[in-house]
Amino acid sequence: MDLDDIDRRILGVLRRNGRAPVVDIARAVGLSAAPVSRRIERMESSGVILGYTTILDEAHAGSLEAFTEVRLTGPTETGDIEDLARAIPEVQEFFTISGDPDALLRIRVQDVDHLQRVVNSLRRTGKLSGTKTLIVMRSWSRALDDAGATSLD
Repeated sequence: MDLDDIDRRILGVLRRNGRAPVVDIARAVGLSAAPVSRRIERMESSGVILGYTTILDEAHAGSLEAFTEVRLTGPTETGDIEDLARAIPEVQEFFTISGDPDALLRIRVQDVDHLQRVVNSLRRTGKLSGTKTLIVMRSWSRALDDAGATSLD
């Protein structure tokens, strides 16, 4: 789908606030609400806009974030690990990466004991030759800055 300048400006508003009312978006891009609504629907149906989400301040939500590096055993394929990652609700994202390790998982848990249980469940599959887990101490996100969210301290 080809996006014009108005589409990009609409997307800019939605990036900052996915719940912005159409009338506010229309005002920001200089159109009336009806054509803006049609443009948003077109971008949704064509797959440019995949969905809307809520950004939480995890420090206030009371959870812990970690990244686990995953090294695969010889016959294991990355698709197998992706399937495994999808089956574990604590895994938020899965990345296949070049070099060592083979994949990276972003994990969200309640505490360190919960994290240990998740990592142990990964190790028990027999599909991994090793893991390394890094606990997030502090984070920054451009998406949070753009949304006007506060620091994650």
